[in-house]
This record gives sequence, structure tokens and C-alpha cells, in this order.
Amino acid sequence: MKLSKFEPRRAVQAGERKTTSAMIASLAPDGMAARNAPFGHTLVTLARTRPEIVGLSADLAKYTDLHVFAQAHPDRFYQMGMAEQVLMSAAAGLAREGFTPFATTYAVFASRRAYDFICMAIAEENLNVKIVCALPGLTTGYGPSHQATEDLAIFRGMPNLTIIDPCDALDTEQATAAIADHQGPVYMRLLRGRVPVVLDEYGYKFEIGKARQLRAGNDVLFISSGLMTMRALEAAKALEADRIDCAVLHVPTIKPLDVEAIVDAARMPGRLVVVAENHSVIGGLGEAVGALLLREGVTPVFRHIGLPDEFLDAGALPTLHDRYGISTSAVVSRVRNWME
Repeated sequence: MKLSKFEPRRAVQAGERKTTSAMIASLAPDGMAARNAPFGHTLVTLARTRPEIVGLSADLAKYTDLHVFAQAHPDRFYQMGMAEQVLMSAAAGLAREGFTPFATTYAVFASRRAYDFICMAIAEENLNVKIVCALPGLTTGYGPSHQATEDLAIFRGMPNLTIIDPCDALDTEQATAAIADHQGPVYMRLLRGRVPVVLDEYGYKFEIGKARQLRAGNDVLFISSGLMTMRALEAAKALEADRIDCAVLHVPTIKPLDVEAIVDAARMPGRLVVVAENHSVIGGLGEAVGALLLREGVTPVFRHIGLPDEFLDAGALPTLHDRYGISTSAVVSRVRNWME
């Protein structure tokens, strides 16, 4: 049976060949709480009372969940075609006229193809453009042409740009509302389609620039963002069987970092600090946190879980996540080894 793009995979049994659509939209297995298109539906709700909100896409509305907005507000949706530079320039023009444009495409296309246009037309002018991009990190099996494994590294050096990496549907909904209120350019990574819900049980509330401790623990501190916060929470539960007590600090804002929360958490003596991110080990959250701790004179035992500094393979996502060390089982195995 062929799976639709938005149909979740069931859990893979031991010894079973892992197959899934390379362009799978959901990371939620059967039985896991999830919401459909949280970004698109939240934007529709916001736009009902915010006439300045408009949506633009570079021929990818269906694959960034902006089609939900386009159906609800067709007179405020602009299809720019496969021209990311034009997409960003048009968004800049709309922002100059008082609109709040949400420009959507794939993360690889925004970061690689349109960087200079974002920098010169949007960031330098500090315009109120929200760039929301699907397929961040290793969330597609289509290979290097679609895997945005270095987008955070590319954008972290751009002045005026706020960078958000939500964990789940709840995080995405709240972050979408927050960046709509925020004045200035934002780059937000997007989990699309059927998005898991994991943060509801932690009383979570998103705030730009703030990290949140989701659970306490005396042995290991996970500092994580994006889907790796889901993996860190799952790993923490699995490691309880080994009597390894794990804390999880979720960092949804990559820039600006919550300096106080990260430094205070890392100062607790005797804990292994593990940064986990769905991004290259070069230039992302791990290096940002490592540099921050050194500047502050905080030197715990430090480990980093991220994607390798190479072009990644194409294939089924469960296989790739195992291969490149960001599956829950891979995280658990590495922490066990480090604790030994």
C-alpha cells in the first residue's frame, strides 16, 4: 500500500526493513498524539483579526502547510513560482507597505538560493518579514538537494535575524503567534503535515528568546532544539531503566540564545552536558552553546549530538536517523556509552 505524504508510519519492528516515503511529512508514528498543519491553521486564525498578515510561497504552499491559509484567505495569498529570490524581495516590498508577510519555502532554498536577498532586502532594513521553512535538517530522505543540514549555520551570522526551531505542534502554534507579534525579521524552521504533540504534558509556553526546562535530572543535561527535544525526552525516559537521571532544557530560540537559562543549567556540578540538534555539528546550536559556556567560564563535560559534516544519503528517514545518530535509540546508546 502506498502511503500518502501526510500518512504516518507505524513503528518499525526489530529486524524489519525500514521503508518510508523520502518526502514523509510526519514524524509521528501511529498512536502518537499529533495535529495537522499547525502552522497553517494558526496563521488562518491569526489572519481573521490581523488584516496585515499575508502569505507567499515559491510554488510549495502544499508542502509548507500554507495551502491552508491560501484556501481560507485567497485574496491575501501570493504564489511567486519557483523563484525564491523574487519571493523574498516581494515579501520585503509588502513589509515596507505595512503588511506582515509570511514567506514559505523549503529551508534549503531560503538559506542557499535566497541568502543575499534576505540579507540585503530584509535583514539589513530590519523589515517585518517572517520566513517559515519546511524540511529542516534531516526531515526528508531526498538527499543533499533538499536536506537543510546547514541552514542554522548560514543564518546565525546574519544581523537582525531571529531564529526559531520549534519542537512539536504546540511549539509551532505558539511560535507562529509570537513571531506574528514580533517586530523584525524571523527565520523559523517548520515541521509540517501531521506534527507530533509532546510538550502539552509539561505545561509548556513558548516565548521568543527563552529556553524552558522540561524535566529535571542529576546525571545528564540535554540542551536541545527542534525535533531533537522530542528525542531527548524519549531518551530520558528510556535511560531511567539504567538509573541515568536526565534533565531536558528545550531551546526553541537559536538566536538570541537564552544565556541565563543555559549557563545556570550547565553550572550544576556533576552533570554531563549533551547538546542535541537536527543540524550539522558545524555552526548550529552545539557550537553556539559551547562558545557561550567557554565565554562564561563554565566547563562541564560536554558532548554533542548532531549531523556529520558531510552531504547525507538519500533514503528512508528511520534508516537515516539511525545511521546519522539522531534516532532515539542512537541517542540512548551514545549517552549510555558516555556515562560508562
